[in-house]
Amino acid sequence: MKILFNANRFPYPPFRGDKLKIYHLAKQLAKKHELHLLTFLQDKEDLQYLPQLKEIFTEIHLVPLPQWRSLANSTLGIFSPDPVQIAFFKSAAMHRRIDELLQQHRFDAIHVQHLRMAQYWNKRKSIPRILDLPDAFSLYWHRGIDIKSGPEKWFAQIEYKRLQRYEQVLNDFNLVLVCSAEDREYLQEKIGIQRVEVLPNGVDLETFSTPRHDYTQNQLLLFTGNMNYAPNVDAVRYFTKEIFPIIKERCPQVKFMIAGQNPVKKVKELASESVIVTGFVKDLSKMYQQAALVVAPLRFGAGTQNKVLEAMAMGVPVVSHHIGFSGLNIAAGQGAFQEKGVEAFAQRCIQLLESQDLRLKTGTAGREVIQERFDWVEVSRQLESYLKAVSTPESIKLSYP
Repeated sequence: MKILFNANRFPYPPFRGDKLKIYHLAKQLAKKHELHLLTFLQDKEDLQYLPQLKEIFTEIHLVPLPQWRSLANSTLGIFSPDPVQIAFFKSAAMHRRIDELLQQHRFDAIHVQHLRMAQYWNKRKSIPRILDLPDAFSLYWHRGIDIKSGPEKWFAQIEYKRLQRYEQVLNDFNLVLVCSAEDREYLQEKIGIQRVEVLPNGVDLETFSTPRHDYTQNQLLLFTGNMNYAPNVDAVRYFTKEIFPIIKERCPQVKFMIAGQNPVKKVKELASESVIVTGFVKDLSKMYQQAALVVAPLRFGAGTQNKVLEAMAMGVPVVSHHIGFSGLNIAAGQGAFQEKGVEAFAQRCIQLLESQDLRLKTGTAGREVIQERFDWVEVSRQLESYLKAVSTPESIKLSYP
């Protein structure tokens, strides 16, 4: 097949969710198919990574979108009925480049990444298009409303309502993909989207694997992620201030490590004798090897969390809120435990810290789940089947427009 990937961000280095997913899916599909990439160039420093992408994509097309332009778009977007998220990525140049590419090439299918890019493809119904979402975006914003205050809460309420209306555009696509059954159910029942399937996030098992985790370790709790991402910032502040003190009373030797790039001021201020803020870590697998547990106390967001999948792949037990757990479709103890509330979350962490056998049992089960269902090789096969389905709709039972 000849496939065009239209991504909202330059997909390298693969250190964040949206870049990571596109990179690994394309890396696998390129072994059998001809791939082309069309994306924005927001930072000229990204040009140094073109050699890595040229190993995957036959052609790479970049549309400049400088930061000042996005900020201007967002400011004007405040007065639009559309979400500011959509305005941020608005570009007449992107529309023109798409027109040019469709005249030059005959693509079998288009892989459109993120709701932000739907504006470029919802009306181009003569070509098969899959819209691949990291999550149900309005659900993500709705969950953040209750923990915000002041102007942030006001903006979140407005953006949530705009996103709910805008998500009707999903019905213009041949197929919509989300990474969890929870997100699919929300889009179908709450938003009324007809054709939604699940494409889970994956794990690079070449990077996140170990022959055997050292389960004698019980002195380090780990959180990983981009530390300028609002749900992550809220999660580590919430954990450090409310949950961690309870754990410290029972396990005074334990430390909490926050490992991730671009920590904002609110995160850096958490650093203490017992709380370590690392900043960027090139090889996160080494951090997982040191951890007794990974904690994922996210209070808002949607979809599944890479930090949970990576930890499970490394055999490290996870304690998570429902954000990051519900979409995994696993049982409690099958690599992770879901706990709600400060006391329950803290007590589950304490239970695991005090039981090497429970850490071993939980971590081993998690590794098995990842190898069976979340390897990027398997996930890319699922995407391949969806792309073939939309390009030859008569061969499947799904009804496409």
